[in-house]
Amino acid sequence: MRKILLIIIFSILINPLYAGPKDKVLKDGFISKRVHPVKNDLNINDSKNKIILIYNHGQDDNDSNKGCAWVSSLRNHASLIDQEVNGKKIMVYNLCSGHLRGDMSSGKDWWYLKPQPKVYEGKHMLDKRVELNLELIEKFVKAGVPRKQVFVTGHSCGGLTTLLFMSRHPDKAGGGISYMQACFGKLSHKYKVKKLGIEKAMAKFRKKNQGPHDLRQKMNDEIKNNLKVPLLAFTHPKDKYEGLLSDWLEEIPSVKRIVISKDYKINGKKCIRKGDDWSEPIKKGHRMDVGLCFQYYNPEILNYIASRIK
Repeated sequence: MRKILLIIIFSILINPLYAGPKDKVLKDGFISKRVHPVKNDLNINDSKNKIILIYNHGQDDNDSNKGCAWVSSLRNHASLIDQEVNGKKIMVYNLCSGHLRGDMSSGKDWWYLKPQPKVYEGKHMLDKRVELNLELIEKFVKAGVPRKQVFVTGHSCGGLTTLLFMSRHPDKAGGGISYMQACFGKLSHKYKVKKLGIEKAMAKFRKKNQGPHDLRQKMNDEIKNNLKVPLLAFTHPKDKYEGLLSDWLEEIPSVKRIVISKDYKINGKKCIRKGDDWSEPIKKGHRMDVGLCFQYYNPEILNYIASRIK
């Protein structure tokens, strides 16, 4: 009993190092350079000379989520705030979509329903996230921001949302930047893509989860067939989610895919992610885009934005 009590006390003492009360960003709004505070105010001064990056966070489950973003996940976007591109300043808007649920969601991944549905009926959460982005963009345009100066961006499921948005609404935003697109679990790792190859690995995935496999393929095919707008996409080979399953992006002429190194360094530097009062080394490929070292790619991102607003 005493040993258990000591473990509990130790856990309480070390937890603040990794997740302080300010580390979670749980509301929509424009972030500051330090991520906090978040201001949900669409009265934008000198709106014609602003560039807005909409950040779409990842989610814990495929079809539902209760969270939003973390300070560490927003730091690199925050580093772009007030940067000037063609005389226009960048702002970053954190878009929380954790309140959404897919039509087949039961509070967890829909493919765990029994019996397992073979076809998704209704709107998936990602469909609703695309619509939420569109609603927000229209508000920015109404506030005076030129449409071509609004960009959809996102990490993980937010990255897939970005790809879907630009496929469905190519004329509604200036462009998109996808980071580690994924929303169907750790497929690259779980189905041993490196050992089996993509075809055999995905055959195993379909045999076990036909509904999710087919939905993922349907979304990927939609993106491949309809995405015509120039877009940036970042992936990493050690990303356990889709790291070794992202070559299909190369088949889209309008997509510039950037593979983030082969290890956990960028430009020879080790990567860390930083919260409010803590930091830790990046040891997971899926998080490479939130490491501070990722700011090495800021010039690439700024050049892309410049190419879209000229």
